[in-house]
Amino acid sequence: MILPDRDCPLCKRLVEFRLAARAKFPDWHNAPVPPFGPDEARLLIVGLAPGLQGANRTGRPFTGDYAGNLLYATLKEFGLARGEYEQRPDDSLQLVDCRISNAVKCVPPENKPTPEEIKICNRFLADELASLPNVKIVLALGSIAHDAVLVALGQKKSSAKFAHAARHALPRGLTMFDSYHCSRYNTNTGRLTTEMFRDVVGQAAKAR
Repeated sequence: MILPDRDCPLCKRLVEFRLAARAKFPDWHNAPVPPFGPDEARLLIVGLAPGLQGANRTGRPFTGDYAGNLLYATLKEFGLARGEYEQRPDDSLQLVDCRISNAVKCVPPENKPTPEEIKICNRFLADELASLPNVKIVLALGSIAHDAVLVALGQKKSSAKFAHAARHALPRGLTMFDSYHCSRYNTNTGRLTTEMFRDVVGQAAKAR
């Protein structure tokens, strides 16, 4: 599986942001964030990108920010995680038959990668999808992740429209579920409730 190295040079703006973060926060991860979870997982969850004070700080997807609180609590509820999530990469949390990755591996300014950065980084998601032997279900958190999965599979973005709780049949026998991203903004505004998120994660957990 191809993963970007610590000093990935592919996106000039993200490199500059990374170097600035390293200078300001030298004890943080401040590098591309690798996927979390077993290679043998059946379910792949795809997020947007590392958060500045979340995965960019800790080095583990959705670890250290609000989105991780909701995500990991929900995964535990459906048997997709065990142990305790304590917002740090050395806690006892483990994923069960589940893996988490991102459409963009490096933290972008204001949590907003550009279309070009999403396109450049898609090679890593494409290789990951091709390398995981047992993945049957993909859960896309947000429209950018949804589109990134389609592109990684060689599909046009217009081939499947993003909608919360939508289910899409994809090439290679994959099924993709969509969810609004479990960000603080979406939950605070009511765009995504805990019940809505539980429902779509439950559907993905039960799908075959």
